[in-house]
Amino acid sequence: MRLRRRTAVLTASLALALAAGPLAGPVFAAPGATGSGSAASGAPTGSGAPDAVALAAAIAGLPDGDATAALVRVGGTGGVWQGSSGVHDVAIGRPADPDARFRAGSVTKVVTAATVLRLAAEGKVDLGAPVRRYLPGLLGREFRAVTVRQLLNHTSGIQPGRESGGTFEEQYAHRYDTLTPREVVASAVAKGPEFCPGTRQHYLNINYTILGLLIEKVTGRPYATEATRLVLAPAGMRDTSFPGTDPRITGPHNHGYQAVKRADGTTELVDVTEWNQADRAAAGDMISTTADLERLIASLFRGRIVPGPQLREMFTVPAGIPGATYSAGLQRGEVDGQVFWLKTGSRPGYIAIAGATRDLSRTLVYSVNATDAKGRDMNPVAERIVGAAVR
Repeated sequence: MRLRRRTAVLTASLALALAAGPLAGPVFAAPGATGSGSAASGAPTGSGAPDAVALAAAIAGLPDGDATAALVRVGGTGGVWQGSSGVHDVAIGRPADPDARFRAGSVTKVVTAATVLRLAAEGKVDLGAPVRRYLPGLLGREFRAVTVRQLLNHTSGIQPGRESGGTFEEQYAHRYDTLTPREVVASAVAKGPEFCPGTRQHYLNINYTILGLLIEKVTGRPYATEATRLVLAPAGMRDTSFPGTDPRITGPHNHGYQAVKRADGTTELVDVTEWNQADRAAAGDMISTTADLERLIASLFRGRIVPGPQLREMFTVPAGIPGATYSAGLQRGEVDGQVFWLKTGSRPGYIAIAGATRDLSRTLVYSVNATDAKGRDMNPVAERIVGAAVR
């Protein structure tokens, strides 16, 4: 079974997910789901209150073939709702921990972008400068024109780097091995450019893997140290970490699984909770909670982490590039004329999203323990959650 990168355009993901019921209603616990919140009972359509009924229904009935657990937070000016569903692990079957830590995947890029923008605000990084100013010799002559900003918004033209295998089975067999960021970058550089920098947008982990190395070179300290100092600590994210080569999720967490077809046609759930994510580093190895990701989005959007001039980079999609939707760390999507700025993430066993409207009138964070987290299509549970949340 071949792993496929799940980076569907956010606009399409949101539009596909509009499958919720009528707005608002009393907060209640649907079968297989628990929820709580301050959404007003019987609130009229357009009030902005989270649709508690639809949200609880969206995560009801877990575990199923698509996911074993789901954790959701929806907030904004109209009220808040949070709920959980599913199990901590399929062997014992006890309820999922609503405060569990999980692999946030590419939501890590929000933190990495914010760290770079903080350094830019301090005058330590020039976003328009070539990457070679900070990392001489890393990329070679073919990439001498690539700028820091082009890494941030995925217009660098650098191709993807090496992975530990092309199929789930191959990657699973090497889940405890360490593939360093520099090894990944070297393999990407060896392929040569995909396109001239600034002419196209291609979302790839490699851009943020390089940004992690840039942060370390500029500050002289590990990426995790600087990301914690400049972003996590100011946002109050006390349950978020960067595990490095440690394959475990320390602290309370729900297990992640991958559905694998057996030779006899049946399906086996393989536990993928432990996995060395060192090759993802600043592009996707973060472990977090829904509460912490909600704090991150609120703090960022309110300008409490990145100053205004640099914060605009997070809400600016590069002009003149057809189909571009990514900014620095975020992605722009639109539903019925309403613009959302979000970031999705996926690692085996876990998918996540964190984002909001620019004015924070609606916020959404979830973690879904998907049984095919790297599949081509949007996970049905995630689709229902988004559909209920954006109404």
